[in-house]
Amino acid sequence: MAKKRGGHAGGHGWFVTFADLMGLMMSFFVMLVAFSTQDQQKLQIVAGSMREAFGVQQIRFSGIVESDGLPTRPKLKNADHIRPEDASNTPTPDSEDRRREGIRQQDDRAFALAAASLRQALQALPEISELSKHVMIEESKAGLNIEIVDQDGRSMFPEGAKEPYERTRRLIQKLAGPLKAMPNRLSITGHTAASRLPPRPGYGPWELSADRANAVRSILEDEGVPSAHMFQVAGKADSQPLFPDDPQIAANRRVTITLMREEPPLPPGFKP
Repeated sequence: MAKKRGGHAGGHGWFVTFADLMGLMMSFFVMLVAFSTQDQQKLQIVAGSMREAFGVQQIRFSGIVESDGLPTRPKLKNADHIRPEDASNTPTPDSEDRRREGIRQQDDRAFALAAASLRQALQALPEISELSKHVMIEESKAGLNIEIVDQDGRSMFPEGAKEPYERTRRLIQKLAGPLKAMPNRLSITGHTAASRLPPRPGYGPWELSADRANAVRSILEDEGVPSAHMFQVAGKADSQPLFPDDPQIAANRRVTITLMREEPPLPPGFKP
């Protein structure tokens, strides 16, 4: 009895599969080339035929095929047609976000330089180097805060007085140099600590904190900080303690100078 041989003759069955693969790849690349030079009118005809055959609605953009020139991005912000006369120079949301991020980074660099300049100014005078311990410089959402705070047994203002000590005045004068070099506006706020003693009749923590903030403003302006850079001068009394867990601590008595995250509305020296 004759035996049946298994497999393809010659043992080259893989060649048929390889030839099929090459044929499919060639068809695929021909299809890509055909789509890269598509005829818009013929494409619309094909799309209409497909819609009628399968009963689907026409999709404005899908896959790699563009319809009506619309971009095919996965996160398309606005796919509406805009007439040329209605077009504007308003940036897209993505561009606006990038612009704001760039501005924020510029502000961060500017505040870092300002903080370094302020610390250097405080170290320039040996006689007030000890007072630098009373100054805290930190960045916040509003801008760069320069906190001039009291410490136990060593205050920056006489008890109940609106005018600072002479050493405090010299400290504020040294801070004025870097501040007037910055174009940003300033917010100056006075704060007091909570007290168990009743306020003086007609003159309480609100008046005292506002007067101390105004005294700091006056010193800065005398040192050349433009008055146009002043955004606000306010007194907060003990409503915003630096240490809420201990509202009576001495460090809650302070004056905060905030270098705001904006430039003044008018350039220095502007005259209408």
